[in-house]
Amino acid sequence: MGERLRNWRRITIMGASLGAAMIFFVAGILFWGGFNTVMEATNSMKFCSSACHEMTWVYEEYKDRPHYKNPTGVGATCSDCHVPDDWGPKMIRKIEASREVWHWMLGTINTKEKFEGKRLHLAENVWRSMLRTDSRECRNCHDWSAMDLEEQAPRAAREHARAFEQGQTCIECHQGIAHELPEDWDESEVWLARFAHEEPETDLAERGEPAMPLEAEDLGEAVAAEGDIAASWIGTTCRRWT
Repeated sequence: MGERLRNWRRITIMGASLGAAMIFFVAGILFWGGFNTVMEATNSMKFCSSACHEMTWVYEEYKDRPHYKNPTGVGATCSDCHVPDDWGPKMIRKIEASREVWHWMLGTINTKEKFEGKRLHLAENVWRSMLRTDSRECRNCHDWSAMDLEEQAPRAAREHARAFEQGQTCIECHQGIAHELPEDWDESEVWLARFAHEEPETDLAERGEPAMPLEAEDLGEAVAAEGDIAASWIGTTCRRWT
């Protein structure tokens, strides 16, 4: 028995004794469990809407939008749109978000007035990111190949088909789907070059289409009037028509 115990003690794993290796293994599990718990907690709606995150007024905007409540009952939380699903990009986003802790300490946007003053700048950061990643977070739920254009409202189907053909990405048309658009959003440098090709207002008027984007509420009512629930969900997301 004593000889067998000594033999066990001689076993090493990557230079560590068996006992030390077991301790490291258990410590690794505890560390990973704690790390994952923190990640999930900071992705939760409760955290995003808490006072310490300074987004309570943005949360109220979101509650009036179709990503929170809609005929299908399928919604999206803050992290669904702002945090990548894949582990690598998720960790990069979390590291980038650490800067927000510093700005929280400085009180950069600790009031609604301060936030409104920076709304365009903050929105531009998100727009640039989504353009760079081909609207990656949108595609966590929405997939071109899964769209049945025949079940969509005519205008939504037409624009989705054209966007697919032209290689456009979701955020190019769906700004403001979850939050209020900043004032003069369409004059942002992010969109100036991209919107330069749009037709003049007179041409749009001749076609009987509005010169400015339909508000989500108006478009949703118009589609819902047709009795098409599926189209209502898609239709309420459309923000820009060319």
